Amino acid sequence: MTLLLLVLSVFLIILLTAKWDVHPFLALLAAAFFFALASGMSFDTIVASINGGFGTTLGKIGLVIILGVIMGTFLEESGAAYKLAEVVLKLIGKKRIHEAMGMVGFVVSIPVFSDSGFIILAPLNKSLTKRAGLSLAGTAVALKLGLFISHILIPPTPGPIAAAGILKADVGLVMLLGLIIGIPTLLVAIIYAKYIGKRNYIDPNPQVTAEEVEQRLENAPNAFKSFLPILVPILLILIKSVMEFQLSEEELTGTLIEILQFVGTPVIALLIGMLLAFTLPKKFDHKVFSGTSWIGKSLSEASNILLITGAGGIFGAVLQSSGIADALTGLVQGANLGIWLPFMLCAVIKTAQGSSTVALITTASIIAPLLGTLGFDSELQKVLVVLAIGGGAAVVSHANDSGFWVVTSMSNFDTKTGYKLYTRGTLVVGICSGFLVWIASLLIS
Repeated sequence: MTLLLLVLSVFLIILLTAKWDVHPFLALLAAAFFFALASGMSFDTIVASINGGFGTTLGKIGLVIILGVIMGTFLEESGAAYKLAEVVLKLIGKKRIHEAMGMVGFVVSIPVFSDSGFIILAPLNKSLTKRAGLSLAGTAVALKLGLFISHILIPPTPGPIAAAGILKADVGLVMLLGLIIGIPTLLVAIIYAKYIGKRNYIDPNPQVTAEEVEQRLENAPNAFKSFLPILVPILLILIKSVMEFQLSEEELTGTLIEILQFVGTPVIALLIGMLLAFTLPKKFDHKVFSGTSWIGKSLSEASNILLITGAGGIFGAVLQSSGIADALTGLVQGANLGIWLPFMLCAVIKTAQGSSTVALITTASIIAPLLGTLGFDSELQKVLVVLAIGGGAAVVSHANDSGFWVVTSMSNFDTKTGYKLYTRGTLVVGICSGFLVWIASLLIS
């Protein structure tokens, strides 16, 4: 019954947005209320889930979205994004944009949270795609899947490192085998992205003509200055992640380290990136900060993304409060599936409640006391269990995942297109990584 309600809720979202053109915010709110009432949740729990889901989701990523969108607008309007695209295109060629974005996403998401990485890199991806005359469908999915793969497989991303800690697996081995599993999975993701890009054309920036691009390039800052708003936040977040991974709590003291930790948090790093973006226009004009100019445009775009992302958080919180993850876990737990058991458990929990990190941690907690019973005794087998859980954490990203709404809202996808392109892509990535882990388990045992 719970599974049926989940399917009906997702169907309701697609029906409202794709068939009747209802705004995703209202569609998600309607689906959340439908599921909550149909599953028999108490009124107090429904109210707490709605308030908590909206507030918690936007508390984590809301300001990051706003700062990222402002930064993106200044990169685009000043011509800096197109300058970056011109430099990158000269280095890699117009035919390798999907490969470039997938690989950049894969590397960036090791230290940087997946959604934050997409927000930072989306302006560069759009400008590259526009300059190359490609469809945003393929390049946006290549970038997000590249970010997603390392997000679920490679420490020090929070999910994999937490799962490794719970299962007492060697973090270094998880990183090494995560890379070995992740790289071929990335290749499959890039092939998939190129395939859908050829069959689904989405204009990266329909408001800007080729002539306007050339005009903006004439007034654009130099390449070094153009790169700074993107590179500096990534480097600051990377430094913080490496420090926290390498140093003990006793060593994480001192003024310099405290400053680096402060500026390396995503909100502060993106705030610095935004301030650097303010220096991009060749001539300073205070009018760009008005409500009717660049800042006004940014906040208008950000508000739409915030509403949809927050509503996705409500839907996810309602599902979590209903206990759907526990109910669906019971369907899988009794089966004798070997290495596929942790994979399927995590896939069920991920699909049910939306967060890959929560799914990784929850599944690791369930599997930890069963390791001996299941025959996962050796160090390598524990590492493979962590990676199997990581693969399951990809299956699948849909309406209850904030990442789904970040990629669709920032890539000109409607909800139906998001399911068709991105949700299907997470299924491909998850199954591919699951099979690779299974093959590795056969070779090791």
